[in-house]
Amino acid sequence: MRASVGDRLLTHGRIVGQQDRVAEVVEVLGPDGAPPYRVRFADGRETVVSPGPDTVVWRHG
Repeated sequence: MRASVGDRLLTHGRIVGQQDRVAEVVEVLGPDGAPPYRVRFADGRETVVSPGPDTVVWRHG
């Protein structure tokens, strides 16, 4: 997985009834766009994530 600042990560819900989550990449902490990423959710929360196979990158455009 490769992402850049401004891209969005879409993480699909893993269980029935769990909603998908979208977060904006605000910092790339790995080399050459690799994880981990510092992300910001719509509610303003920030965290560091290392996305799994249930996550896709929406390229900033």
